[in-house]
Amino acid sequence: MKNAASRRSRTTAATDGSFPRVLHLVPALFDRDEGTLGGAERYVFELASHMAAAGVPTTLLACGPRERDEIRADLGGLRIRVLSGAWRVRGQRQNPFSPRLLPELLRADVIHCHQTHVLASSLAALAGRLTRKRVFTTDLGGGGWDISGYVSTDRWYHGHLHISEYSRRVSGHAESPCGHVILGGVDGEKFSPAPEDPAISDNAPALFVGRLFPHKGVDDLIAATVPAGPPLEIIGRPYDAAHFELLKRLAAGRPVTFRTECSDDELIAAYRRALCIVLPSVYRPSCGSGSESLVPELLGQTLLEGMACARPAICTRVASMPEIVVDVETGFIVPPNDPAALQEKIRWLRDHPDQAKAMGAAGRRRALTEFSWPAVVARCLAIYRGEKS
Repeated sequence: MKNAASRRSRTTAATDGSFPRVLHLVPALFDRDEGTLGGAERYVFELASHMAAAGVPTTLLACGPRERDEIRADLGGLRIRVLSGAWRVRGQRQNPFSPRLLPELLRADVIHCHQTHVLASSLAALAGRLTRKRVFTTDLGGGGWDISGYVSTDRWYHGHLHISEYSRRVSGHAESPCGHVILGGVDGEKFSPAPEDPAISDNAPALFVGRLFPHKGVDDLIAATVPAGPPLEIIGRPYDAAHFELLKRLAAGRPVTFRTECSDDELIAAYRRALCIVLPSVYRPSCGSGSESLVPELLGQTLLEGMACARPAICTRVASMPEIVVDVETGFIVPPNDPAALQEKIRWLRDHPDQAKAMGAAGRRRALTEFSWPAVVARCLAIYRGEKS
């Protein structure tokens, strides 16, 4: 990663140094040492670090098993604060709460919560309102038991900052003045093609990156993988042992590789050697494992990362993903629950390397122009200041 000076010089949202202190609250564990590959964690980390690099006093606050309080000079002076000993609300891992959050909240001028429907965020919004701080929220999926299950907490926040137009629409904020779209971002220097950008190997794999939940549609992607076709590499952490065993049974006899742990450097190398990045999420899993997901993808962060590495993208026509992939231009959009359609497009990319490379180049251009972190930071700062309705 570039040093703080380099990051600051390319951040267009730089301030005059007088901007209020911003606290990004992501209640569940945020620890880069854990090797988590989920888009939600990466989203918060990148937004907070690029905001710090813009000269904004920024803290990233979370609960986790290990106490941590450090200022990262390599990330523009971002302060990372992790509180240990949190209580798990109703035993829910993604819904921790600690009274020690309160002093941190009181030190901030602007509070940006990154889980809307968890107890810590609702109480942070209430505390912010009582102390006349500006409080915002971004829904990154998930949640747990919360006050918002009984009373609407929408107006406790000064604004709802959505990562896609789809997110704003399904949250009921499409016509609300408090609903804004800040989009997602990708670091185009970190996620980039290889320096030489060699031709894609004839045996390059289709690549899936993400958590191994049923709604991710990985079973359909495995079904699309045949011995005579391109291999498949699956990078992601399983969260349900039975579902993971099902995926491994489906992959038996097929050229499928699973990797459950992966560093950032290894992840970037995987993007660079891939034939394409595939995110085949669905509303209802074909395999019968897992229930219907009404909101399967609020953004599709791994699509952006793969595109920034100049790889064509394949996604399903589900949720927010058609906002990222431009069909036929930067990749393909296929129907959900359709292994045959996935197989056809993956094979087409293998058999048309020149067109695949052109799609990858177009995808990188789109990622860098439409989804840059400096642009996301600039949108957030304008909304924090009340400059954008």
